[in-house]
Amino acid sequence: MGGIADVLGPILEMMTWVGFLPGVPLLVWGLIIERRRCAWTKTTGEVYTAGGFTGFRWTDQENVPRQTLVDSDVGRGLVAGTKVELHYDLCHPSRWGLKPPKHDNIILILGWILTGVGIVSTVGGFVLLLF
Repeated sequence: MGGIADVLGPILEMMTWVGFLPGVPLLVWGLIIERRRCAWTKTTGEVYTAGGFTGFRWTDQENVPRQTLVDSDVGRGLVAGTKVELHYDLCHPSRWGLKPPKHDNIILILGWILTGVGIVSTVGGFVLLLF
């Protein structure tokens, strides 16, 4: 009858490979995506109306005036001339929002989890060798 080391050894070895083989490439891919993502910044925009439509005007970091029309559900309740906090993409100023964007990088999260499983399994395998 084998001991607990005989059962845990192959399981930890398998979990090491299951963690590292997909985890490290996903981690690298997620970090590349994170580095290439354009930064968002915030500015103060002014609400304006044009022919029954509502929009925002703002000046970006390069002093270029920008303006956009908004959907009717976003523009509902906004009064012309009021100031709003606007968040926009520095690389693509046409991407904007009233709330800061939430950047979820599932690939990076999954890479960290799988690489962590691989590291814990490797350390567990070495600890198992000591006993």
